[in-house]
Amino acid sequence: MDLIYSTSLVICLLSSAIFFILMFYASLIFWSEKENNAALKSIAIAVILPLPYLFSWIYNWEILALILSLDLLLTTILFFLPFPTSKNITEDFPNHQIDERNTMFSRNELEPGSDRYKDYYKQYPEKKILDDAFRKEAGLTSKRSIFYNTLAFAAANASFYTISQLGNAVEDTVHPEKQDISSKYMATFLQEWGKKLGAMEIGFTKLSDYHYYSHKGRGETYGKEITNHHKYAIAFTVEMTREMVTAAPQASIVMESGQQYLEAGRIAVQIAQFLRNLGYPARAHIDGNYQVVCPLVARDAGLGEIGRMGLLMTPRKGPRVRLGVITTDFEFPVHKWNKNHSLLDFCNRCKKCADVCPSKSISWNPPKEINGVKRWQINSESCFTYWCKAGTDCGRCMATCPYSHPDNLLHNSIRWGIKHSPLFRRIAVPLDDFFYGRKPKSAKMPKWILDKK
Repeated sequence: MDLIYSTSLVICLLSSAIFFILMFYASLIFWSEKENNAALKSIAIAVILPLPYLFSWIYNWEILALILSLDLLLTTILFFLPFPTSKNITEDFPNHQIDERNTMFSRNELEPGSDRYKDYYKQYPEKKILDDAFRKEAGLTSKRSIFYNTLAFAAANASFYTISQLGNAVEDTVHPEKQDISSKYMATFLQEWGKKLGAMEIGFTKLSDYHYYSHKGRGETYGKEITNHHKYAIAFTVEMTREMVTAAPQASIVMESGQQYLEAGRIAVQIAQFLRNLGYPARAHIDGNYQVVCPLVARDAGLGEIGRMGLLMTPRKGPRVRLGVITTDFEFPVHKWNKNHSLLDFCNRCKKCADVCPSKSISWNPPKEINGVKRWQINSESCFTYWCKAGTDCGRCMATCPYSHPDNLLHNSIRWGIKHSPLFRRIAVPLDDFFYGRKPKSAKMPKWILDKK
């Protein structure tokens, strides 16, 4: 019995040191993130939490040491027990194609009074009332919008303009001589080169009909049926800088969106031309010039899951990414997509994005059947109407998602716990609320962006 008590006392001493070090480290991370309240709370816990363990060792409180040691053991066991995780939160494969003409970006381009405008609302009269709401607002990057910023909006528009100049490069002539290259070597080369170009994660998938829009909804090819399908797709992510995102919905978010759409477009165009140089047909899908639904392609390429807010949720950066896709006939090695049930389970529990959404466009409810498929769906009309008021693409959901925290040891450890422990997923949301707040305020924009008038 003396050995058990002695062991318990040693465990208490070690535990007090470990708790202090961990919480002090967490406070340093919070300070680096400029989360002062979270840092102060972490320091307070670093001081208070170890005290019972430390006192039990100092004063030789054997019974308390034994109780505390058994509690630690039981807690550890509970966190690693394989509690069942729901595996049917969402369904995987849509049973129909999306018509790009029904997206908000397409509807925003309809010119009132034009034939295209009249034809669309004749077919969908119920959408006209909804769309009249966003047309009454100032509009994206408008001088009359809530978060107008002279330089940031000019920079965002410069990025979108540059993207438009890439439009002629999404498709081009294929070299007549096809190079014989192994699929494994090509995949390895593209994964390494793509990261050198600026991509974060890169994956491959075989294309299905639901990956494609049924009809074009933007530009000169409006209304054209999309039939020129390739067999394979390369999908990749680019990171959106955290300090630009956390100030959302202020001007920095649309500036960062434009920049990363441009980065994704540049990389996609470059890789598509690379494949054409080798004799393989390829098309880059870039902002304003898509034929595919990028989140579905990226999900099936193993880059993440589509969460409550309707965006791709990646394991390392959450929704704080932009996507690029290249379709081609080169036969890439396709790994079986393994659905990330833990991420979807966390998303189902969290609901933080729904709480902070300024337009209340994100549902608090579990996924429901929409067009025959069980999934989440945001209210795209109310979301886009707020964009037009704000002058930016909002991004509050992205900014406050717990998965959007920085890619460091602290947050990666939490992500690991979320992935491997159903019990940890239950406490991760309250812990995030405790340190960051359930409805955290927008961060300040970087000083260099603020208007200097």
